[in-house]
Amino acid sequence: MAHKILIVDDAAFMRMMIKDILTKNGFEVVGEAVDGNQAVEKYKELSPDLVTMDITMPEKDGVSALKEIRAFDSDANIIMCSAMGQQAMVIEAISAGARDFIVKPFQADRVVEAINKTLE
Repeated sequence: MAHKILIVDDAAFMRMMIKDILTKNGFEVVGEAVDGNQAVEKYKELSPDLVTMDITMPEKDGVSALKEIRAFDSDANIIMCSAMGQQAMVIEAISAGARDFIVKPFQADRVVEAINKTLE
């Protein structure tokens, strides 16, 4: 059975890129969210196996959404997505419970590797 994944990014283009990588590699994308508030709602609604979460978003950033989701479900698998130069936020996300992080622009094999490693 394909693992269910929720994609969270405020940029439609980035969501499309990740979705393309995931579907080509046998994952099921069960939902998409454009900000941290939507991410928390959709997580509760869809119970995905894993979330890819952008760090910088309007309304609620990825680190805040990560903390809220982990408070709701301490076993949540969340991989942070960041642009270069966001090391401090990545460190904060990892200490808040993120399982891994991938850097934009995405390398398909790195995305798949991070997800497989997290779901093992």
